Amino acid sequence: MKIRGSGLSQSKIELQMTPMIDIVFQLLVFFIMTFKIVAQEGDFNIKMPLATQQAGMPDESPILTMHVRLRAGPSGRLLSSGGIVVNGEYVFDTPAELHNYVISIVGGDEPAAREDAEVELDCDYGLHYEHVIEAITAVSGYVDDSTGEVKHLIKNIKFSPAPQLLE
Repeated sequence: MKIRGSGLSQSKIELQMTPMIDIVFQLLVFFIMTFKIVAQEGDFNIKMPLATQQAGMPDESPILTMHVRLRAGPSGRLLSSGGIVVNGEYVFDTPAELHNYVISIVGGDEPAAREDAEVELDCDYGLHYEHVIEAITAVSGYVDDSTGEVKHLIKNIKFSPAPQLLE
């Protein structure tokens, strides 16, 4: 009985480099086209106090903070009587009254945006979103009817953190 060889030749297997280079370039183009440049993390606009000759902490200008509480009725609408409470002492029925109060705080016939003022909104859980937007509009600014330009009142608006629910 005669056994023949396996029939495999000892020829060199050659790799085709052209398809590999094509795929590398396709991947490179894909990653370049999908790369998104984002702002550098931790890049804050910090205002440091100037060096003074006095010892101690520098005086900081106080920030005027208004806490605005929006109370909702059972239907989710803003309460018609005393639905808006500012700093726990001023009670308003409509966003227009809140707007007039903010103008009196910002000041005068020509109110300008106060950089040292902020509003913290505390809204009831069931309050309709439209009332929140009305309150934000009332404190943030208005369009002057005579000139058509936007007058800013308070630019810093934040929401109070939601209360922790007991489990």
